Amino acid sequence: MNELDPAVQRELDALAIPHEVLACNPEWADTDVFCANYGIPRENAANTILVALKTEPRSYVACLVTASTKLDVNHKVSKLTGVRRMSFASAEETAALTGQLIGGVTVFGLPEGVPLYVDAEVMKREYIVVGGGNRSTKIKFAPDLLRRMSRTIVSEIAVPRTA
Repeated sequence: MNELDPAVQRELDALAIPHEVLACNPEWADTDVFCANYGIPRENAANTILVALKTEPRSYVACLVTASTKLDVNHKVSKLTGVRRMSFASAEETAALTGQLIGGVTVFGLPEGVPLYVDAEVMKREYIVVGGGNRSTKIKFAPDLLRRMSRTIVSEIAVPRTA
């Protein structure tokens, strides 16, 4: 299966984002294994992480960081959102909200109203690779195209990953 999740493909088409669909062995979809098996530098592999804000009603933000960095939820994301209590959304919560599979969660096809915080380091890359909404595809494209999404907010939200 080399087809993107249909909601992901619809958003890519609507935004006219030039991209390349990369086939992925579903067993190798998780970032570190994917990078090792397909020769993608960790600086070019970007992870979409859903963060649950502990508000009433509960709300969410999506964050995009490179695999060479770590999302700083407690300080940087908290400061951006103005919410002190938050946590990483569980795999079940992520799948229920996005309709996407862990190992393939992407910035495209997210529900309306979910802001997208993109780490400034992502924007410095020549290209990035993100999930395809499933575990059997990835999407390669120029990160500056993320600005076509009205929900995109570029900020420093990550810190370097230590060994």
